[in-house]
Amino acid sequence: MPITSSAKKALRAGKRKKNYNDRNKKIVKDTIKKVERLVKEGKKADAKKLVPAAQAAIDKAQKRGVIKKNTASRRKALLAKITK
Repeated sequence: MPITSSAKKALRAGKRKKNYNDRNKKIVKDTIKKVERLVKEGKKADAKKLVPAAQAAIDKAQKRGVIKKNTASRRKALLAKITK
């Protein structure tokens, strides 16, 4: 456990940031899974409609530093590939 007040504050800030990052990662994962599920079911037209929302979630997470740049571009490329 932290002893100094600044260490205590850093611990609180870290918990807030972890919650934020976890929430954004979950949004990204869920949107990607929705697209993949639709493709697996054979509903490519519906999947193509969800791709822009998934890409927006990925871009937002990348902009905020939740995921790295190359990870974001790799995931977007995967979505484009499976919905062709």
